[in-house]
Amino acid sequence: EILKEKGYELEIREFTDYVLPNTTLNAKDIDANYFQHQPYLEKFNQEHNTRIIALGGIHYEPMGIYPGKTATLEDLPEGAKIAIPNDGTNEARALLLLEKAGLIKLKDGADLNATVLDIVENPKKLDILEVEAAQVAISLQDVDLGVLNGNYALGIGLNVVEDSLLREEGLDSPAGKFINVLAVHADDANREDLKALLEALKSEKVRQFIEEKYKGSVVPVPAE
Repeated sequence: EILKEKGYELEIREFTDYVLPNTTLNAKDIDANYFQHQPYLEKFNQEHNTRIIALGGIHYEPMGIYPGKTATLEDLPEGAKIAIPNDGTNEARALLLLEKAGLIKLKDGADLNATVLDIVENPKKLDILEVEAAQVAISLQDVDLGVLNGNYALGIGLNVVEDSLLREEGLDSPAGKFINVLAVHADDANREDLKALLEALKSEKVRQFIEEKYKGSVVPVPAE
């Protein structure tokens, strides 16, 4: 409706993987896509020699620690099993969240490249299981705690605000480095219709929709 008021028609195409949206955009068979965060976009450009840029940031999805067989952080027993995603930055985000919870300590300087090898203190001798991100949600019933990405938590009916024991909060948290962006071809950065699309996605109407539908599991980026 917002775009129609400005004289533009929006056609939405759905993709089922993380590669075609960018290769199709780079070939200019679509005008924009909205599915990826900035670090993924930068890595994709490097690996595929594509010319895609972020026109603007729209939202981020906080990661949270969720109860499995153990209901609270305080009740976590020695040797408890904790499932975390095993892929790159998501593993690091999970470890940083466990450190924030006081369950482990990472070596000085550990950041979004951290792995389990960077754990220097583990007083409860926690058994940290690295599994595929989608498997963390499935394994919750078999482990004491699980650290879940927002989309997988939503997929099993969990809300990061209501159901997690601890979550990433605010743009200053690691989640703030993974803002999902509206991406366009570099040649099209100044197109008025794409600027209008960005304005629509960052409008108060869309912000309210995101806040009401996802209730904190998806967080709109404040307007600049």
